[in-house]
Amino acid sequence: MRRFKQTDVFTSTPFKGNPLAVILDSEGLDSTQMQAIARWTNLSETTFVFPATDPAADYRVRIFTTQEEFPFAGHPTLGTAHALLEAGLQPKTPGVLVQECGIGLVTVRIADDGSLAFGAPPVELTPMDNSLLPLLHATLQSHTPAAGHPPVVANMGICWLVVRLPSADDCLAMTPDAAALAELMQRSGSSGIAVYGPHAAGGPADYEVRVLLLENGILLEDPVTGSANACIARLLPAHDYRARQGTALGRDGRISVTYVDGEPWIGGHTVTIIDGSLRS
Repeated sequence: MRRFKQTDVFTSTPFKGNPLAVILDSEGLDSTQMQAIARWTNLSETTFVFPATDPAADYRVRIFTTQEEFPFAGHPTLGTAHALLEAGLQPKTPGVLVQECGIGLVTVRIADDGSLAFGAPPVELTPMDNSLLPLLHATLQSHTPAAGHPPVVANMGICWLVVRLPSADDCLAMTPDAAALAELMQRSGSSGIAVYGPHAAGGPADYEVRVLLLENGILLEDPVTGSANACIARLLPAHDYRARQGTALGRDGRISVTYVDGEPWIGGHTVTIIDGSLRS
């Protein structure tokens, strides 16, 4: 029996965020077993918690999709931290958790209101090759990138093609062409496309975000994506803002981005939906 939680990340309202399965006692599981469990949960990610090997870390985590292991992902970072705190983990440093994962150490701050925020890892930003513009236009169909904001391939352990659209309405109205997106992902070396656009003043957030990818040839939209929001934050001026994601799916993910000494922190609330044990 292994302790198991299923959390909903980037929301304080159950069923409005991005679900995550967390296996709290993972010692003895090998990579094949973890991949099998992740395939069975059938969520975008499942995390497996181990004792830290780095003395600076509070715990070590491995992150699996239904198909592969990721060195880092955003909503699994916050969902795992929430599950561990709820299970009684005492941080080595009050108010801060340090996660050990495939890209190294990631710091998670614990706010007084219970929300969590991770420090955005370093990112490699590469302007998209101009030769891919026709393919990008085919992917976006009738929508075009915002003037003055060239698309960027952002690699943060997971790689997104980040595209700014003129407005939040453009972002929500976009229906991507799956065949063009598949070729664009392959040729840009990205895991998917992260599009965003600004809301008008007084809107529900400062930016609307959508993340689209293909899995086994099927077009999917991610409800709320921590890593993509972290990549977007690296492209924007260092001013605090709020983003919304998941609207097109009937979700209501809410992301807070704050900058400390010019470095972005990606935060939000998490709630636990399932708390029990896993037979394995």
